[in-house]
Amino acid sequence: MTSFISISLFNSCRRVSSTLVLSGWRNASSNATTIGGNVPLTKAAHSRTMPASSGPLTIASQQLGHSPYFVSRASKVTAATSMSNGGAAGTHDDDFIEAVVCQESEIGENQMKQVELGEGKVLLVRQNGKLSAIGNKCSHYGAMLVTGALGEGRVRCPWHGACFNVETGDIEDFPGMDSLPCYRVTVGEAGEVKVRAKRTELATNKRTRVMARRAAQDDRTYVVIGGGPSGATCAETLRQEGFTGRIVMINKEPCLPYDRVKVSKTMDLNLEKVLLRTQQFYDENDIEVMLGTAVTKLDGATHELTLDNGYKIRYDKAYIATGSNPRRPPIEGASLGNVCVLRTAADAKQVNEQLAPEKRVVILGTSFIGLEAAAYCVNKVAKVTVIGRGAVPLKESFGDAIGQRVMELFEEKGVQFVMNSGIRRCIGAEGTVQQVELTDGTLLDADICIFGIGSTLYTEFLQGSGISLNRNGSINTDQYLESNLEGVYVGGDIANAPVHSNDGQQATIGHYPLAQYHGRVAALNMIGKATPLKAVPFFWTVLFGKSFRYCGYGQPDEVIIDGDLAALKFVAFYIGKGGRVIGMSSCQRDPVVAQFAEYSSQGKVLHKEDLTPNPLGWVPA
Repeated sequence: MTSFISISLFNSCRRVSSTLVLSGWRNASSNATTIGGNVPLTKAAHSRTMPASSGPLTIASQQLGHSPYFVSRASKVTAATSMSNGGAAGTHDDDFIEAVVCQESEIGENQMKQVELGEGKVLLVRQNGKLSAIGNKCSHYGAMLVTGALGEGRVRCPWHGACFNVETGDIEDFPGMDSLPCYRVTVGEAGEVKVRAKRTELATNKRTRVMARRAAQDDRTYVVIGGGPSGATCAETLRQEGFTGRIVMINKEPCLPYDRVKVSKTMDLNLEKVLLRTQQFYDENDIEVMLGTAVTKLDGATHELTLDNGYKIRYDKAYIATGSNPRRPPIEGASLGNVCVLRTAADAKQVNEQLAPEKRVVILGTSFIGLEAAAYCVNKVAKVTVIGRGAVPLKESFGDAIGQRVMELFEEKGVQFVMNSGIRRCIGAEGTVQQVELTDGTLLDADICIFGIGSTLYTEFLQGSGISLNRNGSINTDQYLESNLEGVYVGGDIANAPVHSNDGQQATIGHYPLAQYHGRVAALNMIGKATPLKAVPFFWTVLFGKSFRYCGYGQPDEVIIDGDLAALKFVAFYIGKGGRVIGMSSCQRDPVVAQFAEYSSQGKVLHKEDLTPNPLGWVPA
């Protein structure tokens, strides 16, 4: 008997929905089930014949693979519909907008064009002769992607380096959690380009990928140890890629994963507003979250975790992304009240609540944490003094010349520096810091002291686990992020992992976007989708409204600066062994660092001689 049902087919971000006829269960010439004679389904996708009253059937993307779409061709269709496009059951024409946005001749090969569609905007991309349309803004902080870097099949955000597939809108590199909507594109006989989009997606410019649900018959347990951006991305990717077993994410902080970058930049942050996902999201997607809980032991032989609350969990596979602990120097008074570190939202709250116009703040450390804290505090207190062990701040990241210019910028804003120095001890009364003594004996009044001198890796609990720990606490991984212990994967700050842009050499790098990328790659490999790392480190900071970006890795022998350093409008090239450009930084010269990141991700190498006569001659026209 023939049954009529409504069925929705999902593949990545695309969906084709219609009322279909299921004529029998098997195709006479194949072991595969077919719908409309076009898209094959495996029997695993559907175990029995469903009556018409059963309602829509959602089929996970991994069951469909990447089958082509069969769309009516009244005109040339150059891009498939997005998840919500295509006349899905329960939607109406009023939910969509469709209009001509430009002529086909207006966008060339390997070009991007931002076009208006109703009250919104869309990014058109032509690559390999095909037009596609996705959301026009990065889902992280809203940068216009048309000003970013177009790579092979993806576009990179000019601000922070997130990457999105130009056909599906899927996020492929980070930061950020959401993908972009993708829209249907057709080209008429006269060359008019028409785009069809769902109004709500056009307004939000974000899309959460379809998630698998936990299946009762799947008794596998995958545990994510660490509730930072890396762990959160791993847990979410497991569901996105079709894992139907149990997922447990264990976080020693008493809160859900949040945007940790805000901690030193915006200390008055509202935690609820910077959560990566809500509790409702985790509940709806069957991701168990254990907050305020730490793993105290991992037994690689028995596949068992011991928690600080006394519970034990047996895992089939595990991902460890426990991050780091802020370092406190071994000096007298380091634990006095009002002597703070900046790692968590609670740390930021502790500092922020103490700031007042009469307070004097002393900050030890001239890395990003220390300088971001100084920039935040200076207009809220009487005095901010930064203590640094070197001659200029940020030397290790940007070099002497840029470090000197950054110090001048801070001094212009009222921040004082004491360089080539350190703190010998913190002096207090009644448990609260009042002064700090520098290494030369100088005393500085201090109502608040902030340590921003790096961190130690949070891996002590892995002693005796069977996982090999390096002297600094990091863990070596292969190109799939698996440790020496089979089934245990490692990412984020604690991973000593191959760096694609550094000839695959291992490095331990504590960058926020890289941690998220590790989470995604680990999840793919945990479920058997072999995915090697192609990491290109990318980080940024904002200091007094000036955005500094850096891409690359390694210690340079030479720094070449192009532009006006005094005006903070420059590009810096970091030259390593053999004249290779191992890194690039910029200020007010977007999207050059994003372009270099994409250049490096494609396995291309830039050398010093390539910078003359035109330092940017390697940038695609």
